[in-house]
Amino acid sequence: MTITVPANGGSNSPERERLEKRIAELCRFIGKSPWVFHVNTGSCNGCDIEIIAALTPRYDAERFGVKLVGSPRHADILLVTGPVTNQSLERVKLVYEQTPEPKIVVAVGSCPTGGSVFYESPFTNAPLSNVIPVDVYVPGCPPRPEAILHGVVLALEKLAKMLKGGLEE
Repeated sequence: MTITVPANGGSNSPERERLEKRIAELCRFIGKSPWVFHVNTGSCNGCDIEIIAALTPRYDAERFGVKLVGSPRHADILLVTGPVTNQSLERVKLVYEQTPEPKIVVAVGSCPTGGSVFYESPFTNAPLSNVIPVDVYVPGCPPRPEAILHGVVLALEKLAKMLKGGLEE
């Protein structure tokens, strides 16, 4: 899945406005606010910082209801960062199982996408798709907050199709 990162044109860029409108439309269609659970599987925290930046007032994903939750049992979307270390392997599988259906998995950053600098390391299990099914990839090391929000939009579109019955699980 290809992601086009919007240009950094400030707070009133046309790309950002289109992104904001699309998130609002999808939330209205789904009929509820999308809640995300963040799973760190051994990352350097660069992607984690960018996820938090997407929730700050500059990008303000929370005004659309995109909100971090403290339990995977409440989540609609899993945001996974890191190369999936051997220590976190069973934990990420458990978190995936605890997330209710329909669920969407978003791999954020280069590590869960392909392993990045940890590619073929004996201590990691990258890419994430070897461990759990991945629906959306957000490439970058670390990806910008706009790219993460765009990945959430793609996840919401897939969730809307699943709720509508357009996709097989």
